[in-house]
This record gives sequence, C-alpha cells and structure tokens, in this order.
Amino acid sequence: QVQLVESGGGLVQPGGSLRLSCVTSGFTLDYHAIGWFRQAPGKEREGVSCISSTGGKTYYADSVKGRFTTSRDNAKNTVYLQMNSLKPEDTAIYYCARDQGASCSNVVREYDYWGQGTQVTVSS
Repeated sequence: QVQLVESGGGLVQPGGSLRLSCVTSGFTLDYHAIGWFRQAPGKEREGVSCISSTGGKTYYADSVKGRFTTSRDNAKNTVYLQMNSLKPEDTAIYYCARDQGASCSNVVREYDYWGQGTQVTVSS
C-alpha cells in the first residue's frame, strides 16, 4: 500500500536547522510531485513547498522562501526538506503528501496520500 513516513522533526533553537525526510513506498516516486505542508495549533494547514517528479521545479511559500529547500532522491524513494534559519513561527506539524501527478498542484485535493506528520518546535 502507499505510504509516506516523515522523520527528522524535533526541538531546535531559533536560527537553527533541521532536515526532514519523507520516505515513500508502495508506488513509483518518479511519477509524482511531492508537497510539504504544515499545521500549527489553532491554524489552518498551509502549503510550505513542492517539488516536481524529476526535481526540476520547486515551489515555496513566501514565508519560507530563501530559508527552506526541498530536494529528492528517487533512487532512495525519499524527499527532503532542509530548513535553515528557523523561527518560532515555523513551529508546526509538518506533513509530506503525494501529488496525483508529476507537476506540483496548488489545489490540496490533488494530494491523495499523506504521511502522519513530524513535529517541529522552534524555541529557546
């Protein structure tokens, strides 16, 4: 069955870095874009970034542009989110999700499978 499993979250001080991983199984990662989303307590889920199936195109929310970088290794069935210069407002549960297609969608319903999430807490 299709699975996406996030890891790499944790507690980090402001200005610090974390790298999240999304390990996929049960489908051919080469055919799908992968998005990263986050949800903070009391807030709506928001899109953070997306990477196309080949890795040739990436997209970022304005709030993380210049600080976060997404990449992928299709041979390892893994997608990454490198997060630098973290801020307290980055605190949230982070999810990876599979886009039904090869290009990144800006419509949430196009993401058909989701991981369980990993907690990121930025605090001193």
